[in-house]
Amino acid sequence: MTSSERVPGGFNVTAQTVKPTEQDVRVLSAQLGRKVRDVAEIPARCVCGNPLVAATAPRLSNGTPFPTVFYLAHPAITAAASRLEADGVMYGMTDRIAEDSELAAEYAAAHENYLAERERIRVESETGEVPEIEGISAGGMPTRVKCLHAVLGHTLSVGRGINPMGDETLDLIAQWWTPEQCACDPAWREEA
Repeated sequence: MTSSERVPGGFNVTAQTVKPTEQDVRVLSAQLGRKVRDVAEIPARCVCGNPLVAATAPRLSNGTPFPTVFYLAHPAITAAASRLEADGVMYGMTDRIAEDSELAAEYAAAHENYLAERERIRVESETGEVPEIEGISAGGMPTRVKCLHAVLGHTLSVGRGINPMGDETLDLIAQWWTPEQCACDPAWREEA
C-alpha cells in the first residue's frame, strides 16, 4: 500500500510506502535531535518526500503506553504550532467547542477517528492491547484543545475534513509553512 492509497485526502505527496525506511528514521532522528524508536508509519510527507509526521505504535517497545500516535516531527511545522500555542490560540478553540454544538460534534468525531487510526496501527504493528490508554486520544480531544501539535499531526496524517481544529491550525501556520513548500534541511537529503 502506498502513502497516496493510504491517505487519499492527506499530505502524502510521494508514492513511497507508509512503512518507515532507514532514510526516514535517519531524517526523523535529525528532525527531533534524538534517535527515534517504535515508528510504525510515515503518514505525512513533505513535497520533497521527507517525513512530516511519524506514527508511533501505541505501546513502545519498552512497554510504555504511548497515546500520541501522530507525532509532529518537522521542526518548521513544530515551531509554527509552538508560536500559536504561545499566543494561546488553543484557549479560543476550546471556548468555541464549548459554545458551538456542531463544532463540538465534529471534534468528537475527530477523537473517534484518532482512536480508530490508533487501533489500526496497533493491529498492523502487532502491538498488544493497551488498556491504559483506552478512550484517550491526544491534544485534549474530544472536549478541549490543549496541544496544537497533536491536532495538526492528526490533520496532516489523515487529511482535511476530519479534525476541524487541526484544519484550522494548518490554516493558521500558513504564514510560516504550507504543504506546498519544502522547509527541509538540505542535510536530510538521501545519501547517494
